[in-house]
Amino acid sequence: MFRCKKKTFRILFGALLSATLAIGSALAANGAARQAPLQVAQADAGKTPAPAAAAKNEPATYVGEQRCVTCHTLEKEHWAHTTHAKVFHLNPKNELEKKGCEACHGPGSKHLENATDKTALIAFTRNGGTPIEKQNGQCLQCHKGGQRIGWSGSIHQTSQMACTDCHNPMSKASSTGLLAKNSIAETCYTCHQQQRGEFNKRSHMPVNEGKMSCVDCHNPHGSQTRPLLKADSLNQLCYTCHAEKRGPFLWEHAPVRENCINCHNAHGSNNEKLLNVPRPFLCQQCHTHVQHPNDLLTQGNTAAGSIPDARALNRNCQNCHAQIHGSNHPSGVRMHR
Repeated sequence: MFRCKKKTFRILFGALLSATLAIGSALAANGAARQAPLQVAQADAGKTPAPAAAAKNEPATYVGEQRCVTCHTLEKEHWAHTTHAKVFHLNPKNELEKKGCEACHGPGSKHLENATDKTALIAFTRNGGTPIEKQNGQCLQCHKGGQRIGWSGSIHQTSQMACTDCHNPMSKASSTGLLAKNSIAETCYTCHQQQRGEFNKRSHMPVNEGKMSCVDCHNPHGSQTRPLLKADSLNQLCYTCHAEKRGPFLWEHAPVRENCINCHNAHGSNNEKLLNVPRPFLCQQCHTHVQHPNDLLTQGNTAAGSIPDARALNRNCQNCHAQIHGSNHPSGVRMHR
C-alpha cells in the first residue's frame, strides 16, 4: 500500500514539473517576440531619422513671390509702389534680389507648412520674434557701406534701434527714403521730443519750414561723434553754412573758437539768434571783471526802463563790440571793428 502511494506521488510531481517548465518556456518566447521589434526599431532609429524629424531638420527653401501674394494681397498692393519693388522686379542686381519677398523675409517653405510659426520667416516688427540684429542684418546685405559705414557701434545701433523703426519698406509713406513718417523731421521726432519743442520756439533752425532737415547736420546711420554729426566737431559742422565765422582771425573770441553752443542752442531758442541767454546777460556770464562789464544790467536799464543804458538797447553789447566772433582789424583787440 505504501509503495503504491509513493509511486503515484512521483507521477504527479513529474507531471507538475513538466507543466511548469512548459509555461516558463512559453512566457520566455513571448517576451523575446515582444522585445525583438523594439530592438529593431531602436536600431533603425539610430541609423535613419524618421520622415517627420528629417523634414523638420531640412533647411527652408524658396517658394517664389507668387506663392506669397496668394495670401498677402494687401501687402503686395502697398509694396508695389516702393523703390524695392521696382528694383527687384525691373533691375535686380543679383540672385537674392530676384527672390522678391523672400529676399528680405527669407525662404518661405517653412511658413507654408505652419503659418503660425513666428520663427519660420524673418519678421520686421518689434513683436515678430526676430532679433533686432537679424532684422538689421537682412537690410545690411544690400545697404552697407557709404553713409552706413559707421552704423556698427553707433548710438542708434547700441540702443537696439531697428531699421524698420525709422523706415517702412512695405509702403511709400514718404517721398524719399521709405521713411516711417512723411518727412525726416517727423520720423526723428518719434523719439526726439525735446528737439521737436526746440524747433517750435521763436528763434529756430528752419526745419519745420522745410528749408533744411535733421540729416543736413546729423547722420542717423552713424558717425565718429556721439550726436551723429556729419563733421568731426560741432564747429566744423556749423562752418559748413556759416563760413564767415570760420576764421582764422587775428583777434579770436575764445568761447566762440571752443564751441558754438557756448552761446547758441543748435536747434532753437526763445532768444534772438538761437542764443542760450538774452544779451547782455549772456556776455556778462563771463565779462564781469573790470569796468563797465561788471555793472549788472536789469530791466530798468532797457529802453522802457527808468535808467536806460546803451548796453541794453538795440544790439546790446554788440553796439560797440560788433565783431563778436572774431576780428582781423589791427585795432580789433576788443572786437570793436
